[in-house]
Amino acid sequence: MQDGGYLGFLLEDGAEVIAGAGVTLLHWGPTRGDPQPWRARVVNVWTHPDWRRIGHARTLVTACLDAVRARGITRVSLGSSDMARSLYGALGFTASAHEMTRTLSAAQAQ
Repeated sequence: MQDGGYLGFLLEDGAEVIAGAGVTLLHWGPTRGDPQPWRARVVNVWTHPDWRRIGHARTLVTACLDAVRARGITRVSLGSSDMARSLYGALGFTASAHEMTRTLSAAQAQ
């Protein structure tokens, strides 16, 4: 976290953490199809069972996306449980055989 390679976000109710999410920034190197050398992976999305299905995960994943956009990163991936797949799909991620990914437009990344 000190070197900025992991960004964490929490929601609290009083002193209790009720939800969290993070994003890992990965130096991927540019490719022929994408000169952007960075990728991001959303990780550790969790909501306490008493606080599920009211938008906390959506809020936190959106915070992760906003943070990577602010850094100019356009490629974002995540692993998904079956329960969360519809949430991530609604946020613009598409499924592949192993994970869900999202490509941000250049305008969104600035």
